[in-house]
Amino acid sequence: MARGVRLSTNTGATAWLALGALLAGGAAAGALAPSAALDWQPQLAWREPWRLFSAAFVHWSTPHLAVNLLGTAVVVAWGWVARVPRAAALAWALAWPLTHAALALQPQIAHYGGLSGILHAGVAVVAVHLLRHARGTRRGIAAAVLAGLAAKILLEAPWRGALQASAAWDFALAPLAHAAGAVAGTVLGACATWRAPRSR
Repeated sequence: MARGVRLSTNTGATAWLALGALLAGGAAAGALAPSAALDWQPQLAWREPWRLFSAAFVHWSTPHLAVNLLGTAVVVAWGWVARVPRAAALAWALAWPLTHAALALQPQIAHYGGLSGILHAGVAVVAVHLLRHARGTRRGIAAAVLAGLAAKILLEAPWRGALQASAAWDFALAPLAHAAGAVAGTVLGACATWRAPRSR
């Protein structure tokens, strides 16, 4: 009598995929809404706390949206391949509002929108997970990604100014969002994976 084989599912990777789909879908839908109703604005952020989340759905141009949707797909795919646990997906979700809350440190940023800060957080969460649980080449890749992320933040130098012009975009960049996302993702990712037993 043949024995049945039950295929196990990775609920963590599924949760990671669902969060990525929420971010991408919200960004696509956000293109149809007035940005002033959703974007980060320091004078409204605490009276309208949904902006800690909805700021991710605002994009200032079609190329801006397209690049962030592509970036979302890459981060989601990396987390899926890494088979991140549910705790990692939760860490990424918590980094979402924290990334935008950090913008209060630079009130000169009158308006902010985009997924880039949250994508930096997602990259950090997966890298920290792999650094603890992977071995060999995969761990080396995770270490290289974290080092590259740190180098990128240092090169962007968010302390030099709240907004920085870029020849590649028709709007100013807010490097603090990238730094905040990377820090939030690293810290929350470490908290999520620290108590988990190290993979054999």
